[in-house]
Amino acid sequence: MTVKKIFEIVCGTLSGMALLGIMVLTFLDVSGRKIWSNSIPGSLELTELLMVIVIFGALPLVSLKGEHVVFDSLDALLPRWIQNFQQGLIHLACAALLFGLAYLMWKTGADIATTGETTAQLKIPKAPFIQGMGVLCGLTGLVHMVKAFSAKENPASEGGTL
Repeated sequence: MTVKKIFEIVCGTLSGMALLGIMVLTFLDVSGRKIWSNSIPGSLELTELLMVIVIFGALPLVSLKGEHVVFDSLDALLPRWIQNFQQGLIHLACAALLFGLAYLMWKTGADIATTGETTAQLKIPKAPFIQGMGVLCGLTGLVHMVKAFSAKENPASEGGTL
């Protein structure tokens, strides 16, 4: 099994399980309100934390597969070598920004861990989620670094949108 396949399985499972958790939690919360007039305590907090996992867990996959929204209406006017150069620069810029964001999130998570900050209702520590966001941003930055120096993909990728 290749590293890419393992990466896809881990990130996809992480995001998928969190999304499943949101769906089950929402179903049980709404059912509880309608049937027993009582909702699940802290369901909003749990949904927010699971949303963080869904979004940041899927971010490396979106970058890996090139499924970002793309504005490419001028690409037909540019020579192929300029398009390749442009793609490389964009991947490098994305990598730099994501590495910076990863550092800031990791540092913020460490600061929050020191103060022991938790969610309001369920008292779940926030630091692991913030640092997890940092790790996933770092992984996404690595994806962009690899893409910057690898064979160029077709700019009219399957996931591209005008």
